[in-house]
Amino acid sequence: MRYGDGGVGWGGWLVMVVMMVVFWGAVAWVIVTLIRHSSSPGQLPAQPGGTTGPDALQILDERFARGEIDEEEYQRRRKVLRGDT
Repeated sequence: MRYGDGGVGWGGWLVMVVMMVVFWGAVAWVIVTLIRHSSSPGQLPAQPGGTTGPDALQILDERFARGEIDEEEYQRRRKVLRGDT
């Protein structure tokens, strides 16, 4: 009896290796997709009109209130957001 008779040979092994890589790649892709689409506490809910979270003027007001920007920067950005020239 010779060892290896009826085996799959190199071609079979190559196919098995490729399929294993494809399988684990698919598992990783599913995990990443689930993590990205899961809702997290910091994620803002979608609002009508396709935007997410508070509008730009509200964010600007909050940044000014926290002291992140000075009054001059606040007024300049507010004019830009409102479309004033």
